Amino acid sequence: MAEETHVKVDIEYCGSCGHKKQFLQLAEEIKKNVPNATVAGVSGRQASFEVQVNDELVYSKLQTLAFPDFTAVAVMIKDVSAGEPVRKIDQQQPIDCVLL
Repeated sequence: MAEETHVKVDIEYCGSCGHKKQFLQLAEEIKKNVPNATVAGVSGRQASFEVQVNDELVYSKLQTLAFPDFTAVAVMIKDVSAGEPVRKIDQQQPIDCVLL
């Protein structure tokens, strides 16, 4: 089995929007799949939830207006720890919003 590569994950989230809860959920999902990953979060710009892996932006809520699929993020980080290149996340969480 190949030795795992260290992965650094930085997440900027909107503190005033209450996105810290999503940050903690994503951090838990990442740690469950990649225990040696370093996950850091910082309260940042309004409406933000920006995910960087090894200093490369992989997901931006400011661009998509939705949260990333946390499982997809964790799987990609696991792949990076196994030596795969960092890749963008396209999957999003379903939006629980209904227009009447």
